[in-house]
Amino acid sequence: MSRQPLARAVFVVGMSLLLIGGPIVSTVGAVDGGPSGPAVSDTLDETAQQTAQTSNQSSNETSDLPVEPPTSQPLPSYEEVRKPNDTEAKIELGKRLFFDPRLSDTGSISCNTCHNVMEGGDGSRTVGRGVHGQTGPRNSPTVWNAVFMSTQFWDGRADSLEEQAKGPITAGVEMGMPTSEAAMEKIRNNEGYVEMYEEVYGGEDPVTLNNTVDAIAAYERTLITPNSSYDRYVRGDEDALTERQLNGMETFKELGCQGCHSGPAFNGPQWQQENGNGYYQKLGVYQGSNPQCDQYIEQYNLYADAGRADVTGDSSDEHMFKVPTLRNVEHTAPYFHNGQVRTLENATRVMASCQVGQNISDQQAENVTAFMTSLTGQYPEQQMPRLPSRSGGEPMLPADAGEASAPDSGDDTASVGTPAETAASQQTAEPQQAGVSGGSSDGSSPTSAAAFMMAAALIIALLAVAYAQRKR
Repeated sequence: MSRQPLARAVFVVGMSLLLIGGPIVSTVGAVDGGPSGPAVSDTLDETAQQTAQTSNQSSNETSDLPVEPPTSQPLPSYEEVRKPNDTEAKIELGKRLFFDPRLSDTGSISCNTCHNVMEGGDGSRTVGRGVHGQTGPRNSPTVWNAVFMSTQFWDGRADSLEEQAKGPITAGVEMGMPTSEAAMEKIRNNEGYVEMYEEVYGGEDPVTLNNTVDAIAAYERTLITPNSSYDRYVRGDEDALTERQLNGMETFKELGCQGCHSGPAFNGPQWQQENGNGYYQKLGVYQGSNPQCDQYIEQYNLYADAGRADVTGDSSDEHMFKVPTLRNVEHTAPYFHNGQVRTLENATRVMASCQVGQNISDQQAENVTAFMTSLTGQYPEQQMPRLPSRSGGEPMLPADAGEASAPDSGDDTASVGTPAETAASQQTAEPQQAGVSGGSSDGSSPTSAAAFMMAAALIIALLAVAYAQRKR
């Protein structure tokens, strides 16, 4: 082959690689960091509008659906629970306080630490961990849809969102401030916060504990996840649930799960009760009469915690816990008050044996679990807020604040389930697909490889053009 035709061939090959490289980069970019699907509504107004678009269909008209749902009520919208004085300014103040770790003694623990709204609203750990690496006795409940709870905490010791927000600030195993007034003094030392408090509350000294938890609660009331597949189903969309989810819903009803997990939030009548009137059930109704339940209680150490009896002092309240919501339950593992059950399927088995006296099959557990995934709603987009920060003056975190929380001594997930569960999960864990995590098995970046290929193709093409011009 002569030099000129060779140059032309090289030129064609180079340009072909260049043309191919563009789509590859676009594809890799989408996997590596681009949009993965339709964006979830990022404003409360848009979420309310989505709910309103389907609200014209009666929630009671479910007789034509393939399977009668356990409740015909979709999750209420934010507008139905919003308080009249929940202004945008108050919500924004509450959001910043919710995310600010400077309200803890070490400047390392915020509300979001144990109630991560970027995930399931819980702590994703067996039990909560606070300042100095200390751990509490219980699993952190989700803050998503907490507005539909008439009491807060597993034992219902707080009557409202506002009351709940007070406790962790001075709890030694949580945020660890010596006093609530010490926490307020931190806020007063920040001009940015003071200006926000003055805008929302006015008055001579608006930075008070009551105003602080009032703002945090206003933000938490916005944390609602409507328009789940189940919500669309009860509004008349027959195709909203899969066949397995429909089968699971049938099993859910046959077992009698709705006896406790009823209502739009699947947490009983709590959202309609006055604050302070909780809805509790004994964990282990069939303890002593169902050997499988007895085994679960021992296996997961479920009776180490006295539950509500610690609050009331009444022995009849032993092992009584507030009925949790099943909304978004697939995202709130590990399960139960002590976080000892790793998977939703195992949690379903425990509930069936201990609460309704039925030892279910693997197929039944899988179907019920599939149904519960239909209760996962649309999460309003959460953006990390810019926290008030001013130079000069007294810092929010004094120099003599406690040391930062101790690092994990190990992988605490090893204690989440039984040793058998942990070993099984390790054996069945699949490696991440190359590209999904932004890298390949050898540590290289797909995006970098594609960029290199494009550059090489461009250089080849330019050299071919230059060579052809020279031969002329």
